Amino acid sequence: MGEHGAIRLESLTRSYGRVVALDDVDLEVRAGEMMTLVGPSGSGKSTILRLIAGLDRPDGGRILVDGQDVSQVPPHRRAVAMVFQDFALYPHLTVLGNLLFGLRVRRVRRDEADRRARSAAERLGIGDLLDRYPDQTSGGQRQRIALARALLREPTVYLLDEPLASLDAPLRFATRADLLALHRDLGTTTVHVTHDQAEAMTLGDRVAVLDRGRIRQVGPPQQVYDEPADMFVAGFLGSPPMNLVPGGAVLGGSRGLILGIRPEDLTLDVDGSIEVTVDVVEALGSESILLTRGADGTRLTVRAGPRCGARPGETVRLRPNPDRVHHFDAETGRRR
Repeated sequence: MGEHGAIRLESLTRSYGRVVALDDVDLEVRAGEMMTLVGPSGSGKSTILRLIAGLDRPDGGRILVDGQDVSQVPPHRRAVAMVFQDFALYPHLTVLGNLLFGLRVRRVRRDEADRRARSAAERLGIGDLLDRYPDQTSGGQRQRIALARALLREPTVYLLDEPLASLDAPLRFATRADLLALHRDLGTTTVHVTHDQAEAMTLGDRVAVLDRGRIRQVGPPQQVYDEPADMFVAGFLGSPPMNLVPGGAVLGGSRGLILGIRPEDLTLDVDGSIEVTVDVVEALGSESILLTRGADGTRLTVRAGPRCGARPGETVRLRPNPDRVHHFDAETGRRR
């Protein structure tokens, strides 16, 4: 299955009235890879999915799947399966009925449809739920039903629109692992939209960061995290976000620059070069986040160990890792 499904978006534009949803977007998704699209609300992530699925039409540009322009092809003739955040299950049908529905529409023989539906259910660990109705299942189970239904389409491309957003944290973590295993097993090209940075970093072979209808950076997650292309990517990826400080302040550098350093690249050290006052200590169990302030008012967030000993009101010294200081142009915001 993983041999097909390469997607290329060429100069895609889409506006809704005066709102520009996509502004000249170019993106290539390789056959068999999982590409995660991440960005704030309104950045254009879901619009890209809807255009690939055929639920919406671009104002300009082309959508190619396996080299074929599908921009004007109706949704039912595109070999894509989409999974939404709200699952979109039929409440009056049992789980098995939901899985069989699409197969019957496509006129798959009854015994073959039943075999395939049960096989997909077993694969996603919902084989014991087939006689229940959706409202008799949990959020995590409903998500698996939606994924099983998508699996049955045997598509060239999977489109996942924030499928884990409504799950609670432990379930989201477990389902993320299941999604990864499923993708490795199937090798089907997948485009996954999320606003969750951890999801973007852990699921994607590559990640595309969007802002206001434009793609700011595309690359392997660790590379995008380590070498952000501009200040938007630097500030968006990472929790807590990167510290961004004017050149000439506590991190040095010159005017015309903005210097960035991630909270984990600042270390508590009695011989450190930066003196700060601790304003807030967020004890998170596995780590502590310190919100600090320098004498010149510069605020720095520090990621420290779980029992770092720092207390609000205390003066401490920080040692920045010189190899992990990022330089951005103060005017353009681009990396230098």
